Amino acid sequence: MSKKPYVVGISGGTCSGKSTIVTRLEETLAANHKVIVLNLDKFYKWSAMRTTAPITRVEYPEHNHPEAVDMDKMLEAFTTAIADKSNDVVLAEGVFALYFDQIRERLDLKIFVDLPSDERMFRRIKRMMNENTTMDDVAIRYLDTARYRHNEFVEPTRWHADLVVNGALDTHRGTDIIKTCIEIGISGL
Repeated sequence: MSKKPYVVGISGGTCSGKSTIVTRLEETLAANHKVIVLNLDKFYKWSAMRTTAPITRVEYPEHNHPEAVDMDKMLEAFTTAIADKSNDVVLAEGVFALYFDQIRERLDLKIFVDLPSDERMFRRIKRMMNENTTMDDVAIRYLDTARYRHNEFVEPTRWHADLVVNGALDTHRGTDIIKTCIEIGISGL
C-alpha cells in the first residue's frame, strides 16, 4: 500500500514570499518526488463580496476575507490532491492556508512566511504597477482594506505554524530548512 502524500500548508500575508518559497520547493523537490502545488488564491469568488474600508468608508471588492473563498471548490481540489497516493508532496499555498480548520487539520507541516507590513506593501505596489495599476491605487487599497484583514484573519494563523520563515531573506536557507523537514516527513523518521 502506498503512503499518503506529505501535505504542507504555506501561509503568510499578501506579498510575503509564499509563492517564491513554493516555487523553490517545487524545483528542488521535483528531482526526486512528485510534487503538486495547490494555489489556494485560485478559489476566490472574485466578484461576489464587497467591503467598506473602516476609516475612509470607500467600498471595494472583497478579496481578503475567508468568506470570499469558494470553500467547496477549494476543499474538493485539496481533498483530491491529498487522496492521490501517486503524489509524494502536496504544497497548499495561500493567505488562508492555515486559517480553515478543514485544511489545517490535514497538514503534516504548517509554515507561516513572515514579512513586515511595509515591505509587503512595497512588493504589492511593485507587482500591481506591473499590471497597469497606479501606485496610489495600490497603496490606498492596501491601507484601506488589506492591512486590516491581514491583522484580523492572517496574522493570528501564525500561532498554528510549526515553522515561521523570514520572507525578507533572498536566500535559499529557509527553503533548504523546509525541504529538509519535508524530506524527513516523507521518509517517516
